[in-house]
Amino acid sequence: MFRSLSALAVALALAAPAAAAPPNVVLIVGDDQAWTDYGFMGHEHIKTPHLDKLASEGLLFKRGYVPTSLCRASLATMVTGLFPHQHKITSNDPPLPKGVPAGQAAKSPAYLKQREEMVALFEKSPNLARLLEKEGYASFQAGKWWEGNSCRCGGFTEGMTHGDPAKGGRHGDEGLKIGREGVRPVLDFLDKARKDAKPFFVWYAPMMPHTPHNPPERLLNKYKDKTKSVHVAKYWAMCEWFDETVGELLAGLEKTGQAENTVVIYLHDNGWVQDPDAPNFAPRSKRSQYDGGLRTPIIVKWPGKVKPAVSDRLASSIDVAPTVLAALGVKPTPDMPGIDLLDAKRVAGRAAVFGATFEHNAIDIADPAANLQHRWVVEGNWKLIVPHEPNVKGGRTELYDVLADPDERTDLAAKHPEKVAELAKKLDAWWSVAKP
Repeated sequence: MFRSLSALAVALALAAPAAAAPPNVVLIVGDDQAWTDYGFMGHEHIKTPHLDKLASEGLLFKRGYVPTSLCRASLATMVTGLFPHQHKITSNDPPLPKGVPAGQAAKSPAYLKQREEMVALFEKSPNLARLLEKEGYASFQAGKWWEGNSCRCGGFTEGMTHGDPAKGGRHGDEGLKIGREGVRPVLDFLDKARKDAKPFFVWYAPMMPHTPHNPPERLLNKYKDKTKSVHVAKYWAMCEWFDETVGELLAGLEKTGQAENTVVIYLHDNGWVQDPDAPNFAPRSKRSQYDGGLRTPIIVKWPGKVKPAVSDRLASSIDVAPTVLAALGVKPTPDMPGIDLLDAKRVAGRAAVFGATFEHNAIDIADPAANLQHRWVVEGNWKLIVPHEPNVKGGRTELYDVLADPDERTDLAAKHPEKVAELAKKLDAWWSVAKP
């Protein structure tokens, strides 16, 4: 399917600054899918023909990462270009009020107030929608969106998410219909942008293949005889259903002639390993410090500008915003630590990627370190994981060779103390956290 290249510089030989007409941008974000669970990543059973095609037409980074394996913080990083400890959205929700069950928290005035304060924290960071609006872009939000009203708080010119807790607003509300109920709102926006002759930015982040795993029967039937677990079959079918929605969106771009000058970026927000015995995720996946929750393929397609290729270099979701801005010829904000994934020298020169995991419900919404569970770094074939007390009781520092041991089952920390010390020093240089 792909043409492997030994030098990334050759793969990007056709990369160039923004064309005469500013490129459109479509960001496609999958929700709760393991990095292995695509046809183009070699899965034995899951069929993802539309994403396979996208990967074959773009630059595919097989060793991509998100800095954290929890969706809200991960999505905030994509749109701001900042690590969670920079934009301060580290957890999905505020602290639970004492004595109040999780299911009743949304009725607590104090809890709702802290939800508003979390959105206010997010609004302090620059984000792609606002930055692109300054460049004359129309923008549309569809799918997962945690940060209040997607237009008023998120800066999109149009969007589906109202963000009102009184009407069920939390992580997308009306936006969560996208994908499962078709992609017509996005297609209508594309048609409007074409008629208005405006460049556009689309945030397409359907809650797919995220639970509930309720795929169409026609898709579930394709996978029932390929596994003994109905839960696995449903998840696999959800992956294909999500792929179908991506195909519908990309076909819409082609039909209107907008695909030629559109940068399409694909990745997912965090990983998912299906529990074969329950409709839930297995350990060492979502919310964990392991690659099952942190790793993602990243695809960048730009017809005529980026030559299709596969890269084994490290990439991160912190690179999404700088890559988009560079395509427009706009400098990233000074505090964005990511790189332009279409800059061959920067990509080749990157030594490591970093990240951290956090509590699902924050302990202190304004103090990222208070919510910290683990920090991690990947450099070459090595991955170091460092737990943070007091949030991780009895945790131990772990070291893995993730190329030889992608499932991270053999901890090599005791055998390579010098590598642990070397990577720990780099981890502290990235984000130094005071020991409790």
